[in-house]
Amino acid sequence: MTALQPVRGTRDLIGEDFRRHHAVVETARRISALYGFEEWATPIFEDTRVFSRGLGDTSDVVSKEMYSFEDRGGESLTLRPEYTAGLCRALVSNGLTQTNLPRKVFATGPMFRYERPQKGRYRQFHQIDLEVLGAAEPLADAEVIACGWDILCALGVSDGTILEINTLGDAESRAAYRAALVEYFSAHKDALSHDSRVRLEKNPLRILDSKDETDRAIVAGAPVIGDHLTEAASSFYAAVKAHLTRFGVPFRENPRIVRGLDYYSHTAFEFVTDRLGAQGTVMAGGRYNGLVEEMGGPATPSVGWAAGIERLSMLLPQAPAAPRPVAVIPVGDAAEGAALDMLQSLRRAGVVAEIAYRGNLKRRMERANRIGARAAVILGDDEIAAGMAQLRDLDAGTQEKVPLVEVPGRLA
Repeated sequence: MTALQPVRGTRDLIGEDFRRHHAVVETARRISALYGFEEWATPIFEDTRVFSRGLGDTSDVVSKEMYSFEDRGGESLTLRPEYTAGLCRALVSNGLTQTNLPRKVFATGPMFRYERPQKGRYRQFHQIDLEVLGAAEPLADAEVIACGWDILCALGVSDGTILEINTLGDAESRAAYRAALVEYFSAHKDALSHDSRVRLEKNPLRILDSKDETDRAIVAGAPVIGDHLTEAASSFYAAVKAHLTRFGVPFRENPRIVRGLDYYSHTAFEFVTDRLGAQGTVMAGGRYNGLVEEMGGPATPSVGWAAGIERLSMLLPQAPAAPRPVAVIPVGDAAEGAALDMLQSLRRAGVVAEIAYRGNLKRRMERANRIGARAAVILGDDEIAAGMAQLRDLDAGTQEKVPLVEVPGRLA
């Protein structure tokens, strides 16, 4: 019978892979807590409208990549392709839009997109996500970015990673920029890809994100939003950059970073690296001032980012080491009860401890070496009668008798 395999675009997290994944999550959880972020968890699937409203019907995610299905009650549901829309929905549906704003939220979990699997990109993938919900000030943009930078530093992946930042301006700036883009791309309409011609009618900013090579050549000559900023938008952008400098976050400006949806405004940013090939973005986000309204709530200015755990895991300089256990080894059946007592005493003292389920002294010692044990506690009838244990250092090869009550303290 043929062995079953993981579905294409998914993978198991085992051993070193899981330890890398866990290190990213726990580091992000720890650093974000220092900034005052609280952790939320939302359902893995949502009403499809959460994402069709939040991401827009013309986005590639909605039109090509979402895992949507009809349940037995006829409801259209979607496995979440990203976190932000669901967090904004949670803010509204839990009645949190009028009290204690801003809400600083950390979240992590699996996402689902039907796209071509490639290095660091899967159909089931995982993200860490940070949002400040209900803050209009440029300091919120800078702080959420600084927290991301500190996470990258704590992971040891900041070398070779750079923050690229841009502004999308306010509504007036975007309207002027949109008009300039329509004029420019209309002059090149016949050369644009089919998707970009559709976007020209619906949302010309999306053309700037096109992956089509011909489109990209045309985009290279397109107007930049910096030439269309209002004074207020320019001041907001200057304040974000000043705060980033004060926080010690290095950055460079990239006028081609955009977000195509109408409710995005002001700051857009990406942390990019040259260590992952063509897919070089490891963390990306920006300010969005209308998404909570799309979920049925009041106007709630917000800013945030998401980062792919798989990509960050690949950048870790080395995998975290698995904890090395202590092997508890009874010699003879009569010693097993005392061995079990010792096993639990070690665990209660915070020591990783294991016992082989069967085998003589030789086989149990062989297993201790296979699992990388750092020490062995050997218990025979004579040792137990004397209230002692043989404590063997498996690295140094030394062995000594130690009172049973002192063993957990010696190994903790």
